[in-house]
Amino acid sequence: MIDYAASKAALVAFTKSIAPHLAERGVRANVVAPGPTWTLLNAADRHMPPEDLAQVCSETPISRPAQPEEIAPAYVFLASDADSSFITGEVLAVTGGETDTP
Repeated sequence: MIDYAASKAALVAFTKSIAPHLAERGVRANVVAPGPTWTLLNAADRHMPPEDLAQVCSETPISRPAQPEEIAPAYVFLASDADSSFITGEVLAVTGGETDTP
């Protein structure tokens, strides 16, 4: 997870750095930081024993992983000029209560 965490932190720093420069051109730069999300990749993980799949993310505050359709509205919100035209350089965390996601 070290490489994943480092690349995620780099993306956040890059977005915050580039946002003021892009804003001058009318472009907004934001990041969606989804928390644990259930996808077919979870079930396809050869390193995840089938008996452990039911427990994936059960220790999160909401006690379950997100479904992809619960994450998608964050992207739609940030893409909408009507809803987020004054938002740039931000990280929208959709984490189900996890606080360790930037």
